[in-house]
Order: sequence, then C-alpha cells, then structure tokens
Amino acid sequence: MSIMNPQPLWQPDPERIAQAQVTKFQAWAAENHGAPATGGYAALHRWSVDELDTFWKAVTEWFDVRFSTPYARVLGDRSMPGAEWFPGATLNYAEHALRAAATRANEPALLYVDEAHDPSPVTWAELRRQVGSLAAELRALGVRPGDRVSAYLPNIPQAVVALLATAAVGGVWTSCAPDFGARSVLDRFQQIEPIVLFTVDGYRYGGKEHDRRDIVAELRRELPTLRAVVHIPLLGTEAPEGALEWSALTAADEEPVFEQVPFDHPLWVLYSSGTTGLPKAIVQSQGGILVEHLKQLGLHCDLGPQDRFFWYTSTGWMMWNFLVSGLLTGTTIVLYDGSPGFPDTGAQWRIAERTGATLYGTSAAYVMACRKADIHPGRDFDLTKVQCVATTGSPLPPDGFRWLHDEVRDDLWIASVSGGTDVCSCFAGAVPTLPVHIGELQAPSLGTDLQSWDPSGKPVTDEVGELVVTNPMPSMPIYFWNDPDGSRYHDSYFDTYPGVWRHGDWITVTSRGSVVIHGRSDSTLNRQGVRMGSADIYEAVERLPEIKESLVIGIEQPDGGYWMPLFVHLTPGAVLDENLLNRIKRTIREQLSPRHVPDEVIEVPGIPHTLTGKRIEVPVKRLLQGTPLQKAVNPGSIDNLDLLHFYEDLARKRA
Repeated sequence: MSIMNPQPLWQPDPERIAQAQVTKFQAWAAENHGAPATGGYAALHRWSVDELDTFWKAVTEWFDVRFSTPYARVLGDRSMPGAEWFPGATLNYAEHALRAAATRANEPALLYVDEAHDPSPVTWAELRRQVGSLAAELRALGVRPGDRVSAYLPNIPQAVVALLATAAVGGVWTSCAPDFGARSVLDRFQQIEPIVLFTVDGYRYGGKEHDRRDIVAELRRELPTLRAVVHIPLLGTEAPEGALEWSALTAADEEPVFEQVPFDHPLWVLYSSGTTGLPKAIVQSQGGILVEHLKQLGLHCDLGPQDRFFWYTSTGWMMWNFLVSGLLTGTTIVLYDGSPGFPDTGAQWRIAERTGATLYGTSAAYVMACRKADIHPGRDFDLTKVQCVATTGSPLPPDGFRWLHDEVRDDLWIASVSGGTDVCSCFAGAVPTLPVHIGELQAPSLGTDLQSWDPSGKPVTDEVGELVVTNPMPSMPIYFWNDPDGSRYHDSYFDTYPGVWRHGDWITVTSRGSVVIHGRSDSTLNRQGVRMGSADIYEAVERLPEIKESLVIGIEQPDGGYWMPLFVHLTPGAVLDENLLNRIKRTIREQLSPRHVPDEVIEVPGIPHTLTGKRIEVPVKRLLQGTPLQKAVNPGSIDNLDLLHFYEDLARKRA
C-alpha cells in the first residue's frame, strides 16, 4: 500500500501544525503526564495506548471535565467486554454541552437550515434556557434517571434541546428519523419501552411535505409504556388529542438542573442496522461518550469555539449524536433538515458556504455523486472558511480524494474517517498534523489500539486483515438492551478473538501508520484464497458513467466452487450491452486484477440499502444461498424491500 502513493496529496504547513490542539495537548501532556515531547503524532499515539490510564486522565484534565464526585481510578476492570471506566465518578453530559453559555451567551450554539438554505441561529443562552425549561417539565412528568425518552424527529433544534434535557435529568435518549416507517421505529422503540415520545406532524424533503400523523398515531397505540407525547408542529398542524405542546414545555425561564450520574450511567441507545433479527439496541454511557467525543472532536477534528461544524446526517444515524457533541468543544453546530441534493446536487456545498462551516462532513457517496454530476464547488461557492472536508459511511475512493483536492481547494484537509455506531466514534481518520495520502485514512485515533490481524490473531502490516481493537475505549457499549447475560454483545464483537474487539471490516495498516479500509469482512470476497473488499470493486465500476450503483457478492458453492456476480443499477437510458459488459470487465481486470472479474454481470432495478444508506451485502448473500427472506433480513431495516424479491427469484431460478 505504501508504495502506491509515495507523495502525499496534502501536507499541513508548520503554522497549522503548531496551532493544532493535538500539538498543544502533546506538549502539555509531556510536561504533566510523561507523554513523549518529540516524535510527533506517532509517538503520542503509541503512548496513548501503552499508558491508557494516564492518557485518559490527561484528556479529562485538558478538557476540564467536571467530576462532581472524584473517581477512584481511571480504569477498574480492563477486560473486554466489561471494562469499568472512572469508577466512583459522577458527572453530567448536558452540563458540559452547555458550558459555553456562560461566556458566549449571545453567540449561536446552533445554526438551523432547511431546504430554503437560510440559516437561523439559536444562541447559547436560548439553548440553555429551553433545556432548563424542558428538563423541569420532564421531571414533572415523572422522568427519573434511567427512564427512556424517545424521539421521532428530523434534524431540527428541538431534537437537540430534547436530547440535552433528557441527559440533564439522567434519562436515556433514543431517536429515529421521520422517514422511518412505523414498523422500523417500533422494532427499535418497543425494545426499550420509552415513557415519553417527541414527534413532529411531518417533515419536508425534496421540496415536498410528508405528513406523518398516521404513523405517530400508530406509534402511540403500539408503545403502551408512553406517559406523554410531545407534538412539534413542523407542518403547522394542531396537536393530536392528549398530546402536549412543545411551545408550552419550553416557555419557562429556568436554569437547568443537571442530575449528577455515575460515569457509566446510560446516555442514549443507538441501533445497528440490524439486517438480520431485531436491530441491536446499543447503550453508551454519559461519561464514556463525553470523554471519547471531547478527544475525537477537540483533538482529532481540531474543533473549538471559533468553529462551525456541519455534518450532513439524520437523527437515525450516530453521526447526528456525534454532531450534537460538537457543543462540548464550544463549537457552533449546523443542523440541516432536508434532502442532501435539493434543489440540486450542489446543495450541501451551498449550505457549507452560507453557514461559514469550518469542518464539513458528508458521505463518500455524496462526494462521488458530485463528481459524476460535474459539480465545481470551489468555483461556484465561497468555501474559504472550510478547513476540512470529512467523509464517512463507506470508504472514500481514490477518485474522491483527487476530486476534492482539484475541485474544492488544493490546500484542503481531506479526512476520510471510519468507526461505527457501536462506539459512536472513529477508530481511525482525522489528524490535523499529518499528511493525507490518496485512498488512506490518516492514522488510528488516540487511545485506540487499532490493528489488522490475520485469521490466527497475528498483527500484519501492509497486508489485508481484520480490524481489531485490542484495548477498551470509553464509548464501547456498556451493554445491549434486553441482553441480560451479555451473550449478544459478546457474540457481536468478541467471539472470533477472545477479549479483543473484532469490528467486521477488512483493513490494511500501512508501514507509514495510515489505514486503508476495504469493506465489510463478513461479506468479503475470497477468490482463490485472495481476499478483497467490495469497496475496491465499487470504486472501479462506478467510475463508468452508465453505472449508477453496484453490488458484488461472493458465494461459496456446495461443490467447493465460488460464484461472484456483480449486480448493476444503470443510469437512465443506459443499456447493458456487449460493449458495456466488456468495459466493466476490462475496468476491473486492469484496475484491480483478473481475479476480481465477476462471473456474471446482472442488471437490477436498484440496489437495496439499510435505512442509514449502507448497501446490504450480507442479506443479499444469504438470499442467494437460499435463506428465506424472513430469515435473511429484517424487513424494517431496508430502504426498499421490493428490490429484494429480485434476488429471491434469482436464487430460486439458480436452485
């Protein structure tokens, strides 16, 4: 890997390196905690995993984490799963998220943007006041520490207020985006039995209004534990019978009271895409998220009070929770509620321009869509304030790096990051002081002992292996909901290498310390003993203008053979003729290897995704192996179930 791109695409200048928070942190930690003063990021990272306790103690001091009762030690039990962080400590996440209100009362904490693209601010003082009012009302409704509060809301300021008010009272937050259907929401919320539900009457997307009142009525019927439903009239309708009005609950001028909870007290429940069975209800802690996000946003993303942080996301994806945590660093966060490409493909760049975003995060898919649509962001928008463009969701292909560099700005920090809902953070990605190489994530994150392992559990460099994390991270789940003996949690990450987190991605850790992600290891292609990730194939094939999207599956046959079909969804007007077929095969043969050439190329009406936009390789693989639809996939987690019937029929024909 390291031979491929010897020259970096981008290098931070000396002034930028000197000004970065992580540089200042290293100098301070060297003076106060024995961190290495020289050797740059690589030395700091080595120290952060070798001296895990000291590193995390240093993080809490550097960011001035307020423990209302002190901790006995940083790490009690170190084993995974079950590591015990900061035992004895109490604190409150929301208290830290609202700290900037004391010094910056009239500056914007939130900038809210809808499809009209006009930003409207919510000041720190106003955010704090609304959280104080709502927290008092939640307590009056009987919400006690540990009670669940749910939300069926888009990415609007009210969702941030409701999350922070829930955390302030020690409640446990959970949310779904309003484009989720009733079944998907119930598959998630019924597991955790919420007592409050925040809802909208509908939402706007792609220039249209989508009424959700029938779905809200169904949620109310099917969630018997609800004591209160709070109506937010985004489309201007009356509150349904028995619902409370948002405006009434947030009208008081009240100082928030922050419940001091144990470090490992649950903060929120996130859901894995749950492509088989019910979605996993992943519980993360107030303290674990607080310190992990301070590290990730403050040191890796280099965010502070002068920044504006925009990430295109919905409340159904962990990146929304991560975005809200921007408040912890005193950063103004940008909430965009609308279609990523409305009124045109350049929409997100326009929002970055109009909000003065300094860090703009999006998906690799959006970057590639802009490239395909011939968008010129640097020419058509004023993006001088954008310091960093970050991408996640899937690996950013090399062409994506080149396009951002050529079309946004040649002095642009491009941060491809990779992590997971499971830790609500990044394992590897942004480091403001390191060069960027095409197709590579800059480095593993601090405090994260990220390695690439072969099947026997030996670390490998410059070759493909399993992504593992060999030491605990504070934001790892404290447990899964309704998993009393912890077996589902254990089986999800720890069944392959005992005591070591296996994430399910193929990665290469290069000899220069960068990381390349190759796609999911559980849907990996294994041709004649050569393993490869699907991402490499998508990247090559989707450069062809006729191909809108693709899906590749490798299936071990009963006779020991291997069948590798490539499914292609064509752009309107394109035809899968001999010419296109040959170009697809030639592209793969020349850019990857003859081993990667699929056995068949099959045109499909569309590629199915999870609700958070990931292509579903494993369920399609199971369908093609003859697993019945009900067992192969959880229907509530798929964006378009009808597309799966195609693969079902194909399996039948092949059998």
